[in-house]
Amino acid sequence: MNILIKNASVFTVSGDIEILEKTSIAIENGTIKHIGIVPENFKAEKIIDGTNKLAMPGLVNSHAHIAMSLFRNYADDLPFWTWLFERIMPQEEKLIPEHVYWGSMLSIAEMIRFGVTSFADMYFFMDEVAKATEETGIRASLCIGMSDSGDQQAKLKNTGEFFDNWHGKADGRITVMAGPHAPYSCSPEFLTKIIDMASEKGMRIHIHLSESKKEIEDSYNLRGKSPIKHVYDLGLFDLPTLAAHCVHLSDEDIAILAEKKVSVANNPGSNLKLGNGFARVEDMLRSGINVALGTDGSASNNNLNMFEEINLAALINKGYTGDTTSIPATTALKMATLNGARALGIEKEVGTLEVGKKADIIMLDLNKPHFYPRYNLVASLAYSAQASDVETVIVNGKVLMENYELKTIDLEKVMFNAERCAKSLFQ
Repeated sequence: MNILIKNASVFTVSGDIEILEKTSIAIENGTIKHIGIVPENFKAEKIIDGTNKLAMPGLVNSHAHIAMSLFRNYADDLPFWTWLFERIMPQEEKLIPEHVYWGSMLSIAEMIRFGVTSFADMYFFMDEVAKATEETGIRASLCIGMSDSGDQQAKLKNTGEFFDNWHGKADGRITVMAGPHAPYSCSPEFLTKIIDMASEKGMRIHIHLSESKKEIEDSYNLRGKSPIKHVYDLGLFDLPTLAAHCVHLSDEDIAILAEKKVSVANNPGSNLKLGNGFARVEDMLRSGINVALGTDGSASNNNLNMFEEINLAALINKGYTGDTTSIPATTALKMATLNGARALGIEKEVGTLEVGKKADIIMLDLNKPHFYPRYNLVASLAYSAQASDVETVIVNGKVLMENYELKTIDLEKVMFNAERCAKSLFQ
């Protein structure tokens, strides 16, 4: 379907950071064909009135575990390691594919409503997450979380088959990474096997790194070096890597990440709630590291609200550094769009609004009190906008939400089944 968005304010995130007023966007066969002046002979089957609305690239959630929505508000206000090993992991042992499917559908509905058009996910029963992604029209980079427990060869085989079955599927919306959970849950021998498999298949890596102080202390006690240096020495960073968290970094760690062009997924909401501290985002960006934003799972956040993460990124780093210019609005917004696309390896397709890129576009309703007066709409997006302002969502040129109504998801059915699955877990 060809779509024409008319008379909108447009934030492209490319080139000069500015808002284009009273601008049109033409979408043809899922791709942005024109921005600005649209030829009169462009035939649109659907016209969207952009008056008093702002169009911008869809948000990229660069680190999540979306099926963990089933554990939302189950284990709050606990120390990180207690939360993970004593409350969450025992419940995860009870998961079956049906749980993961409905938990994923619930989270995808939430993300679409909140303006997320792409996400990176690591979890179990990932075929179910892929099915939910394919059915709903969202874009995703998926990986099976792997740890030492169980049959390592079977896990490697499953990841290889998952890559073969799903990478590039759903009209190219699904990509697949290799997902070693973390250095503390994967032995050096298993990490080496994962690296070899990923290298052979041409896969990217998605891994948790340096999330908590205890993780750093344990790594030095066990190996005499940081988790970053440990996986660097193993050769993991020779593959394109998305490293989640990276909260506790030394100068040497930052230099390694910069040297190996590792993308970092900063998760400020989750890091705050689990008491894991503040990442050195300003230092990483200054070193040339691509820093994106993620929500983590909604068991530790407890939502998938990327506008909240944008706001936190812009605020926390000012307080942490004592510098009011740290992570300005434009940088926070890039972290949630273009930087996220780079972290997923899809920046040539999405992350900005440019002619030739896929039409992953969200539209916000500006007719809200918190958008007045309109001195600076870019600043408003970081400091004033709410996820509930997202009115329309387009992915790959397909409308997934219009006038706040989901088009590919039966929300009542999803919420009913997610609640049913959650209750079955805790009987």
